[in-house]
Amino acid sequence: MSKILIVEDEKPIREFIAINLKREKYEVVEAVSGEEALSLLKDEEVDLVILDIMLPGIDGYEVCRNIRENLPDTAIIMVTAKSQDMDKVIGLELGADDYVIKPFNTYELIARIRSVLRRTKKTSALKSQTIIDGSLKINPVSQMVYKNGNVVELTPKEFGLLLTLAKSPGEVFERNRLLDIVWDEEYFGDTKTVDVHIRRLREKIEDNPSQPVYIETVWGVGYRWRLK
Repeated sequence: MSKILIVEDEKPIREFIAINLKREKYEVVEAVSGEEALSLLKDEEVDLVILDIMLPGIDGYEVCRNIRENLPDTAIIMVTAKSQDMDKVIGLELGADDYVIKPFNTYELIARIRSVLRRTKKTSALKSQTIIDGSLKINPVSQMVYKNGNVVELTPKEFGLLLTLAKSPGEVFERNRLLDIVWDEEYFGDTKTVDVHIRRLREKIEDNPSQPVYIETVWGVGYRWRLK
């Protein structure tokens, strides 16, 4: 069950939203100000925030900025009585996932909530697949590799070797096994091709290829991703 925080100072609107969300089986928490919302978020783990822009004290823009800085995976739908495009642009630039304009249709709000939650859950799932080890970041989905924030250009075989080893730190992979996984079971070439690709890979990801901190040689056997 997804938990939703409603940040709205007008009680009738807040209660109306809460009732309809509870009917849809969402867990609901409420805040009447930006300050209360930020305080709640220190203790409450929520999936989505329905955030009114016009709030007493800290406005919705500042709350949105704070959430994005400290809780980047929390979804945000901005709510405003204004219809100017600039208000929408500001909210989206600050990191809001979507917005609705008062007065809004309940069905539209529910539909937007479902859509945003689907997107954010999918994004979270993809993020969970990303491997981060020290200064190295490996994204299996995009097949991008970064070192100290800079893109590392790898060939498909180099990436295959990197991902195979990094996904199983501490596990020893024999050269023939790496050939089967990264090349294919029909490959009948020399196992030295693995050594050549590992050497090139180390030159790209290691600070000192002769003293690798990521890919460790297991003499007479093969290679493994070093456990930190």
